[in-house]
Amino acid sequence: MIVDWRPRAVRRLDKIHAHTSEGRFLAADAVFDTIVAAAATLPSHPYAYREGRVPNARDGQLPNYIIVYRVKRDRILIVNVLHARQCYP
Repeated sequence: MIVDWRPRAVRRLDKIHAHTSEGRFLAADAVFDTIVAAAATLPSHPYAYREGRVPNARDGQLPNYIIVYRVKRDRILIVNVLHARQCYP
């Protein structure tokens, strides 16, 4: 199983990194690395996180962030990355 990032999720991750890096480059890198590392573990345990608020999706809860993803037959599709305080869907 592979992890496939939708373009929107990549843009959101880049935005999170840019916003966090304003004066705190090490913190921004740590947040970025935490999110990417969590996504990398999903193929091993695709159902570890709860069913999400979006139909057919799951919410990977991290400290301060949520990875919204879908489990497909042959891949994990990362749909979005959000700050935990954001309202969605």
